[in-house]
Amino acid sequence: MKHEIAIKTQDGTARASVIKPENGAAVTSGVILYMDAFGPREALYWMGQRIADAGYTVLVPDLYYRSGDYGPFNARTAFSEEASKTRIREMMQTATQALTAQDGAAFIGALEAEGVTGAIGTVGYCMGGARAITAAARYPERIRAAASFHGGNLASDAEDSPHRLADRIKAHVYVGVAGIDNSFPPEQSARFAEAFRVGGVDHAVENYLGMGHGWTVPDHSAYDKGGSERHFKRLLTLFEETL
Repeated sequence: MKHEIAIKTQDGTARASVIKPENGAAVTSGVILYMDAFGPREALYWMGQRIADAGYTVLVPDLYYRSGDYGPFNARTAFSEEASKTRIREMMQTATQALTAQDGAAFIGALEAEGVTGAIGTVGYCMGGARAITAAARYPERIRAAASFHGGNLASDAEDSPHRLADRIKAHVYVGVAGIDNSFPPEQSARFAEAFRVGGVDHAVENYLGMGHGWTVPDHSAYDKGGSERHFKRLLTLFEETL
């Protein structure tokens, strides 16, 4: 069951969707789903419902709210069309790691307003992967699990790279890596794993051999049904064990 809300942040108002179990069961744990580059849409709401039906209240916020009206984008063609590609890249640059982390307090507050009193997990796809992990570092007392699937630049040379935050994270962290992904090459994967090992973070990095960037999301050109089902199994196991 999905309904729309507006979340007041330090910089404006972010629209968001709240998704609860279809069976109407009362739940106390929550999940923030950090979107991929194409923004909130039916594919992500469907994924949110899968998570919600496992016993969580799921929040899907619009991370691009500072950029005004946009989209909707077709995830299969948006990066092959110059106008939409340019627009998306501009919005991705505006929705920085720091600003999204700042918004996390409002996102957590929105879940609490929906009855979430227990632990919170995060999951992010594509650009959302780094933001899900960064949120765990920013709010370690509330976020108990963080997952990234085909997240890019998790261990880059940038100052805001998530691998630099390991010493702040108390959550269990899971990273699902596309078999071939230029946004998270093997050297970054190794750097990430080493930083989290040294930082004492309970974590796992798993390679999904044969999967392409975006394999989990049903409207993405790289979608793979078997691989996506495997991702749901890993994700829901993580949340069951931690939330």
